[in-house]
Amino acid sequence: MKKISLILFLFLSVFTNSNSDEIKRITVGNPDARISIIAFESMTCSHCASFHIDVFPQLKKEYIDTGLAKIEFRHFPLDIAAFNASKIAQCKNDGNSEILESLYANQQKWVKGSTVDEANKNLEAFLKKEGFEVDFKTCINDKEIEDFVLNDRIDGAKNFKVNATPTIIINNEKFEKTLNYKNLKKALEKLI
Repeated sequence: MKKISLILFLFLSVFTNSNSDEIKRITVGNPDARISIIAFESMTCSHCASFHIDVFPQLKKEYIDTGLAKIEFRHFPLDIAAFNASKIAQCKNDGNSEILESLYANQQKWVKGSTVDEANKNLEAFLKKEGFEVDFKTCINDKEIEDFVLNDRIDGAKNFKVNATPTIIINNEKFEKTLNYKNLKKALEKLI
């Protein structure tokens, strides 16, 4: 009986640990919100940075903070610098958008360099200057996070026909209008 209990305990421990290591999506808002928004973005995309600076604060104030909507940020890297920045944003695996938001708000400070090494050095220097504690090399070389980011891109292209960034999905429907707050608000109001 003790052997069976030990085997069952070990099996449950392994199963539980593998679930706790699952990579968490970067999400803001009430998980049970009626409106679910997915934003496919590339960290080096200037239009994505504009979305975070010009549209997201109003969206957050009127729909996310009030519990009407939640937003999930998914990765759709368009270049290697964006790919590495996505891995960094995802690396703490806490579901928090703090690093992601900082990278978009300060995009011009770190998106520099004519080689991947230069881009990585600028990204690493920016993170240190901003006080983010991440093990840069570990994050950049983490195969699980790499697969997670690439799978977001594959999912976006396959299931939502994403071919540009940012692409917004609202309740599993691709938002086809020009992405500004006025158009987004009109679409969201129809769902309330």
